[in-house]
Amino acid sequence: MIDVLVADDQELVRDGLRAVLEADAGIRVIGEAADGRSAVELARALRPTVVLMDVRMPVLDGIAATAEILADPPSPYVLVLTTFDLDEYIVAALRAGASGFLLKDAPRERIIEAVVRVANGEAQLAPQVARRLVERVLSASPTHPSRAGRLPDLSPRETDVLRLLARGLSNAEIAGRLYLAHTTVKSYVASVLAKLGVRDRVQATVAAYESGLVQPGGDRG
Repeated sequence: MIDVLVADDQELVRDGLRAVLEADAGIRVIGEAADGRSAVELARALRPTVVLMDVRMPVLDGIAATAEILADPPSPYVLVLTTFDLDEYIVAALRAGASGFLLKDAPRERIIEAVVRVANGEAQLAPQVARRLVERVLSASPTHPSRAGRLPDLSPRETDVLRLLARGLSNAEIAGRLYLAHTTVKSYVASVLAKLGVRDRVQATVAAYESGLVQPGGDRG
């Protein structure tokens, strides 16, 4: 069973998310928070599997709340609720440890899929958000010297996998691109995450961009 905490300052949004999530027999909503401080307190008390976290909330915003929640292991996965108007928060949320983003107007099946994927340790980054993250947010971030040399000692094949993963390719797509079995790619991804010291693909993507291994605006394919 996937236990979910919903954090949003709008009661109607919380009610809607609860209705959508609890329509799936494998998910239950164990708590609701109307502000970031309450989200932190409930996350520590209830220990949900996943927190659906709004960004703009009173008392404590979703970014700060995410950082506090994830600083207290064992921590849940955090899935940030966002809109196209929140580009400036995306990098901050990723660096705080969020496992992905979900658009508030996503269809119900996508919401359920996102929660299940994140609960299974997979990243969830809406393709539209991923493109904006790469092309607008990271390219607008302060530049710094490439830190590619600071990446862990990845093998050439692991480096290839990380580069494609950071471009948003799925395991199946990476397998096709590199002519590898799907299970082999899955093993490579697990090894890359372990060497980077991160727990999902979103955090690996951040590491790839910040190291200079992948550049915004480069070839996506």
